[in-house]
Amino acid sequence: MRAVTADDLRFVELDGRVMAALLDGDLTAAGIGLTDYFVTDRARWLWRYRLGQIAVDPGHARWLARLALVDGDAVVGHAGFHGPPDEEGVAEIGYSVDPAFRRRGYARAALVELLRRAAAEPGVRTVRATIGPDNEASLATIAGFGFVEVGEQWDEEDGRELIFERPAA
Repeated sequence: MRAVTADDLRFVELDGRVMAALLDGDLTAAGIGLTDYFVTDRARWLWRYRLGQIAVDPGHARWLARLALVDGDAVVGHAGFHGPPDEEGVAEIGYSVDPAFRRRGYARAALVELLRRAAAEPGVRTVRATIGPDNEASLATIAGFGFVEVGEQWDEEDGRELIFERPAA
C-alpha cells in the first residue's frame, strides 16, 4: 500500500456559516459528507471558539479550519492554524483526524500541507505545535520535521502541553 502524501489531500476552507451549522448538529451544511466526528462535544467546542475568532476579525477565517478530503469527497479530518501569525511571526498549527481514518498517514500529510502553507506566507517565521505529553500519535506525527521542544504551557481545554517550534522556511 502506497503511503499517503499531502498531494493526496484536498483542503476546503470551513466558513462561519458551516461552523455555526455544525454547532447545531447539521452535518449537511458543508455540502459534502461529514461524520458524527464533526459534531462531538470536542468538535463543537472548537467550532464555537473559531466562530468567536471570526467575530473579532473576519479576516482570520482563512487561517482557521479546513476540511481534509481524500479520494474525491471523503472527509478524513480538519487542519489549520490557531490564527494568523502573532507579532513575532509565530503561527500555531492544529490538525485532527476522524478516528475512522487514523493510522493511515493523514495527520502527517496534513502537517506537510500546513508546513507548506506556513512557508509560503510572508508573515510566518516560526511554526508552533503544542501537544499533550501523553499524545503519542501527535508526538510521532511531528517527529522528523525539525520541531524542537522549547517549553511547556497549561491549556485550559487540554491541560499540560509541550511546546514545539521550527522555522517556517
